[in-house]
Amino acid sequence: MQKTKNSYKKSGVNIDLANEFVKHISKISKKNVKKKKAPQQINNIGAFGSLYDLSKSKIKDPVIVSSTDGVGTKLELANKFKKFDTIGIDLVAMCVNDLIVQGAKPLFFLDYMAIGKINLKKMKLIIKGIMKGCNISECQLAGGETAEMPGVYEKNKFDLAGFSVGIASKRKLLTQSNVKNHDVILGIPSNGLHSNGFSLLRNILKKRKINKKLEKQILKPTKIYVKEILNLVNRRLISSAAHITGGGLIENISRSVPNGLSINIDLKKIKTLEIFKWLKKNNVSDSEMLRTFNCGIGFCVILKRKNVNKIKKFFTKEFKPYEIGYISNSKSKVNLFNKIQW
Repeated sequence: MQKTKNSYKKSGVNIDLANEFVKHISKISKKNVKKKKAPQQINNIGAFGSLYDLSKSKIKDPVIVSSTDGVGTKLELANKFKKFDTIGIDLVAMCVNDLIVQGAKPLFFLDYMAIGKINLKKMKLIIKGIMKGCNISECQLAGGETAEMPGVYEKNKFDLAGFSVGIASKRKLLTQSNVKNHDVILGIPSNGLHSNGFSLLRNILKKRKINKKLEKQILKPTKIYVKEILNLVNRRLISSAAHITGGGLIENISRSVPNGLSINIDLKKIKTLEIFKWLKKNNVSDSEMLRTFNCGIGFCVILKRKNVNKIKKFFTKEFKPYEIGYISNSKSKVNLFNKIQW
């Protein structure tokens, strides 16, 4: 028999390892679906398409909402510190936190993982985090794609992307049009950097030594706000919302307020975390901090003042919302007062 001189495996793509990884995902996904006893979840990991039974939905006026995102260069630090079990939570969080901005309940999630060379140990840890993020969000890991791409990614490099789909009642959608003059803006605390501003952070870290405490703060997974926000949506306690990601506080809130109304923010009220105070000390201006990082606020809600006290019982002490501003009629789209306290 003639010996094969060239093969896919010799070129750097190991189909057998990829299949083993798919089997691993299918196994843990089946256990998860069985544990939840959710009839709408159909486990078909490994199929060409992912299935979800929408007929089980109790919403009479359903709207499908979708979102896609990644984790950015936080991946580089996960690689640097060799910690891969939480980066999947970040991936899910960046998608589902966008869904709930419009009042949608996450239904299912798909991931895309591109890697230079398959490393089963690393990839299983990443999937472990994705599964945890889905459990926190009460949604299904419905499928995904793994691409081994030698020559595009270096041996230890990888990239992640996520795609999520949610469902909302058309009557309960959170939109700009719900926002009115005199509404209140509440900030919901973040638990750290979440998944934005890491290119600036990595540039700072080139000149700094990192201790274990700082490493832990940097890689803390993004807070998932699904349960808390959906409690408010279902009770119609909020008018609009904003996920504070790239662009920072001001730009993201602006996306949730209609033209003709102004956002007024008292920067002095923002409760910053230690990691942001540390970043500020590294020759970063206030304006750069505010447009790059969440600075301690991971999510915002806009609501009637009469509902402010009603919503606080749905949050733990760590993530209790607090007033940072209000909506008014003004010529300026954004009015900022005082200075942020570092």
